[in-house]
This record gives sequence, C-alpha cells and structure tokens, in this order.
Amino acid sequence: MMNWYPWLNQPYRQVISQHQENRAHHALMIQAMAGMGDEALVWGMSRWLMCQQRDGLKSCGECHGCQLMQANTHPDWYRLEAEKGKSTLGIDAVRQVTEKMYHFGQQGGAKVVWLPDAAQLSEAAANALLKTLEEPPANSWFFLSSRDPSRLLATLRSRCMTLHLTPPDEGQSLLWLKKQSSHDEQMLLAALRLGAGAPGAALSLLETGPWQARQKLCDALPAALQQDILQLLPALNADDAAARIGWLLSLLLDAMKWQQNAGQWLSNIDRQDVVQLLAGYFSASALNSSTQAWMRCREQLLHVASVNRELLLTDQLLSWADLQKPALVG
Repeated sequence: MMNWYPWLNQPYRQVISQHQENRAHHALMIQAMAGMGDEALVWGMSRWLMCQQRDGLKSCGECHGCQLMQANTHPDWYRLEAEKGKSTLGIDAVRQVTEKMYHFGQQGGAKVVWLPDAAQLSEAAANALLKTLEEPPANSWFFLSSRDPSRLLATLRSRCMTLHLTPPDEGQSLLWLKKQSSHDEQMLLAALRLGAGAPGAALSLLETGPWQARQKLCDALPAALQQDILQLLPALNADDAAARIGWLLSLLLDAMKWQQNAGQWLSNIDRQDVVQLLAGYFSASALNSSTQAWMRCREQLLHVASVNRELLLTDQLLSWADLQKPALVG
C-alpha cells in the first residue's frame, strides 16, 4: 500500500476536478523534489481514472478496475522506466507502449502511462513520445515526473501541463514529522532543511542508516581538520557519496551564515558545534572556494562514467585541506 501525504490532497483535488469537468490535459508534467510523494499522487489519480464506479473524488476500491490496480495487474496502466542497472529509457520501450495506446483499452476504459523519471528518456525516445503527445489517442493519459523539467526537451515540456508540488510550510511539515518520528525537534528540523523542505525526504534521512552516516561525518570533521584530513575519507566514500557531499556542502553554507551572524537560518541546527568549528577554520573566501570545489567534485561523481570515487575524494580532501587558515594548521 502506498503512503498518502496530506499535502497531496489539494493537487489531487485540482487534477481530478478537471477530469470531472472534462477539461483535463492529456499530459501532466509533475515537477517535484524527492520526498514530496509524486508517486503516490500519480497512483491516486490513476486509481480514479481506472475506476468504473467513481464516488466523487474517490475511486470505489471494489470494481474490477480497482481490483486490477490494487493487484498491480491492470493491463491499461503502464509504468515506463529504464531497465534495472540502466540510466536511459530507449525508443523501443516507448514505442511498445505508445502503439498499444492507439488500441481500444483492454478494460474498455482509460489508458494511463506513467514515467517516474522523464529525464531517463533518450533523445530518440523523447521524440517518439512527443509524436504521441501531439496526437493523443482517445481516453489516454500521460503522467511524467521530473525533478528538474528544464533538463528535458523544450518541445516535450511544451506539450505538457506542469503541476508543481511545492513543499508545505515548515510548521506544517514539522507537525507531520512529529507524528511519524520520535526524534527531538532540532533533529527533525535539521532533517527537514537538509531535505529542502520535503517531509518525505526528511523522514527517509532520519532512518537509521542515512542519519548515522551523517552523524559519523559530523563527528569525524573536528579530528580530520585538526590532525589528518584523510580521516574524513571513510565517512564520504560510500555508494551514496554524492548525498554525503551534499551534507558537507550544507555544513559549509551554514559556516558562511555563521560568519555573517545569520545563525538563525542554519540547516544543521542540531550540529552547531561543527558549523562553528568550520567557521573558525576557514576564511569567508576559503569557505566560498571550498563550496565551489565540493560542488564540482559532486558533479563529477554523478556525471562522469566509471570515475574512481576513492581517488576523486582523496584528491579533493587534500586540496581542501590547503584552504585552511595557516595559523590553525599543524
């Protein structure tokens, strides 16, 4: 069963009432950060579209269409994504699905296609999908999820209506997190800010594994800065190294805020000890250079094929140590 989030109620109502009034757009681009619940929203909307006995804004949960959806076996619901281990969705996979869209739905009702990550589309696949979106088959609905629509083909974007899932305000999110987690308020707030305000992302971060990894990174920083910077390598060198660099970047940004007397805007509100330490160890310009360098390092990790992670991180750590204030080294 998929988790439903309270902040999805409003966008759900908005889209479903458009369908009820027969003015819904056939292609919806959902722009959402990780942890906002776009998957649950698409699932809810698809359930409604496939239901044969709708009850206002709700699907009945009992008709044949609903049963097929619940069993994940509905023949007219397609999930289009790259195969396991691949990062690109090719033209053949797209064509296989779009050709079926021109036939009568096997259940005689709506046909729905969902792309959990539209950025996976190869250029050829995006163009093939574009052709279908330009002349959509009857009773066919397309949902495209994207973290960053600006990276997609402009022509593809222009064929879709965009629905932006914005994070709820911090107070609301905090109330929701308190119901889900027993952590203290400072930790909840830190997780929320590190997750860019997306409550689902905050909750995932608070799970034992990621949260411990973040604490380990924070705990390793003082000794690494005072003695040997390479003590930080084990805390960064993991499969989720890009996320860990993200945590380090947020600490560096917080150190900049600290130097500017903007302590009330910290993200790592639960680790002010580490923020203060960084603010003392680096000058303002060194913090700025550090941030740029770590961002470049993260980009390489994410986008350079078969990059040697350990070597890249070691190299970056050593050059980072050179930026420390000279009086404090040794």
